[in-house]
Amino acid sequence: MGVAAFAERASRVLRITGDFPQTNGPGTAEQLNAQETQIAGMARNGLFNPETATRLFISPRTVQYHWWKAFTKLGITSRSQLDRVPQPSLTAREGPETTPDALCQRALPTGAP
Repeated sequence: MGVAAFAERASRVLRITGDFPQTNGPGTAEQLNAQETQIAGMARNGLFNPETATRLFISPRTVQYHWWKAFTKLGITSRSQLDRVPQPSLTAREGPETTPDALCQRALPTGAP
C-alpha cells in the first residue's frame, strides 16, 4: 500500500469515528480547548510561562505542555505567530475574577467570612 492510499484510508477511519484528520495549515482558535485558549490569550497579552502559571495556579511545565498542544493545533512555531491566527475567541480570561482573592471568594461557601 502506497503512502497516498494509507493516508486516504486513515482519513476515512478518522471520519467514521467522528474525528477529523489534522491539516498542516494554520488552525483557528476554535480548535483549542479552554485551557489552551486561556494560555494562548495570556501569551498574546504578553505574559510568559511563569507569569501565566502563577495566575492560573498551575506549574510552568503544565503551561509549556498546553503551549505545545496549542502550537500543534494552530500550526504555528512561535508566540509571534499568534497574531496571524484567526482569533474570535482567543482572549485571555483575565480580570478581577482571576485574582487570588476573587478565586478564594468563589471557593468559599456563601456567607463565609
